[in-house]
Amino acid sequence: MRLSLDSLLVFDAIERKGSFAAAAEELFRVPSAITYTVQKLEQDLDVQLFDRTGHKAVLTPAGLALLREGRHLLRAAQMLESRVKRVATGYETELTLAVSDVIGVERLFPVLEEFYREPCGTEVKLTTEVYGGSWDALAAGRADLSIGAPGEGPPGGGYSVRAMGLLEFAFAIAPHHPLASQPEPLTSQAILQYRAISAADSSRHLAPRTSGLLSGQEVLTVPDMRAKLAAHIAGLGVGYLPVWLAQREAQAGRLVIKQVKEVKPGIPLYLAWRTDHAGQALAWFVERLGREALLPA
Repeated sequence: MRLSLDSLLVFDAIERKGSFAAAAEELFRVPSAITYTVQKLEQDLDVQLFDRTGHKAVLTPAGLALLREGRHLLRAAQMLESRVKRVATGYETELTLAVSDVIGVERLFPVLEEFYREPCGTEVKLTTEVYGGSWDALAAGRADLSIGAPGEGPPGGGYSVRAMGLLEFAFAIAPHHPLASQPEPLTSQAILQYRAISAADSSRHLAPRTSGLLSGQEVLTVPDMRAKLAAHIAGLGVGYLPVWLAQREAQAGRLVIKQVKEVKPGIPLYLAWRTDHAGQALAWFVERLGREALLPA
């Protein structure tokens, strides 16, 4: 066989990192070794994988096809490796935790510190998801455990859930925003005149969700909750923030919390994990996080 997993790993790293040098750095190899791997792969397959006529090497159609199918093989090999280790030790090779941006990965650090005292060798990967992306990551296999998945999960089942609590919201605006001086409670008609700030749902496969937006309202879409908060403080728009976050910024004088006539209801958050995953590391996190108050007070 002329293809090897190592060559596919190198090929994938080049595309993700954007250059041969960056791929070499990620894989802890010298750039010449990366170049040699690609050249040998092209020779073995007798195809050109990169178009080198410009200032930057870009993938040819054959290269794109190899990348797409090669990633399937890499994922399959990774899953096989993980299954073999689970059979031998009960612990996963790697565990990916998708953390909702309304919680923040830093709240997982004390739990991770406890986990690293376990002699299991499981590598933990933390990712951040926005809104429905927490469910999408689980459904698409990007995550083994979703922390803070909001509302109802996608249809079809295949996952278990444990309630984390109710995420409540407050309508928050910058002190210098025109709405800050208007009488309360604010009506939908008054709010509709101003731009809303919305964090983009990070779903890749499931239909993206929105919340707290009025029909016909102008919207500024930002990447995540951190950017949404900064946009609120800058006075670029209005909208809802988690109560704990809005109150913290209001106490610092950076935001004003306003009462509204039509209150946005709280959203239940869940721990969610796939039922076909039976590793001991996942079981450890499910049990431990079930005892942890991750939602800020």
